[in-house]
Amino acid sequence: MRLISICPSNTELLHYLGLTSRLVGVDNYSDWPEAVSGLPKLGPDLNIDMDKLEALEPDLVLASLSVPGMERNVQGLKERKIPHIVLDPQSLEDIMRDLLTVGELTHTSAKADEIASSMYEIIHTYKQHAAACTDTPSLYWEWWPKPIFTPGRVNWLTELSELAGAVNIFSDKDVASYQTEWTEVVEKNPEAICMIWVGVKESKMNPKHVMKREHADTIHAIQNSNIHVLEESLFCRPSPRLIMGLQKLASLLHPTIYPEYKGDDPLLK
Repeated sequence: MRLISICPSNTELLHYLGLTSRLVGVDNYSDWPEAVSGLPKLGPDLNIDMDKLEALEPDLVLASLSVPGMERNVQGLKERKIPHIVLDPQSLEDIMRDLLTVGELTHTSAKADEIASSMYEIIHTYKQHAAACTDTPSLYWEWWPKPIFTPGRVNWLTELSELAGAVNIFSDKDVASYQTEWTEVVEKNPEAICMIWVGVKESKMNPKHVMKREHADTIHAIQNSNIHVLEESLFCRPSPRLIMGLQKLASLLHPTIYPEYKGDDPLLK
């Protein structure tokens, strides 16, 4: 099969299924695994070059509504009658389900079952660790600084927070992504802050951007130097790589309860 992925999370999902060699094109932001760097780039994920995509004669294109604005590309695929599937994962369970769905479509069901089972086992273990936590720090996730966007209840980061023995301060908002004001963050007074600006490398994210905001010095997280710059690639993309993000977060927040994070991908052993 000739496969095309038009967002990073789907490119990563295909790699876990052992299908990277079947890819004939990807969006500009797909950067993992490294093997995709030499593939034809079809444009940014919100503005895919449909002429270039169609010329590659794909048997299946993978799109995802987890990327706001992807609907435009999906409409283009429909109009050109290009075979495609549209995923919309918001949780770890959704990702496991997507693995199985894509596995069926690409004749890799055995591999999909294997990866999904491994994810389930790790999640189950981390639920047990979370239950053993005597304190659950409140987390503020910032994935865009201006205007400020943060994950709500309907988001994998709220789930990761709980599995890591913590609580997302905006888990009361019944949305996937919530636009807030800094004053509301100050009012909620989180014990830890996680910076994961979408599409921005860690080297470009300086905690001082947050620390210099009005009344920032009244927040517990900043008073106690609990502000963390994390890899957006491990937290912002709904693919099996979120398991690595979970392991890193849990080890950071509760180093005596959770296993040490060593940077190894437990799903690719």
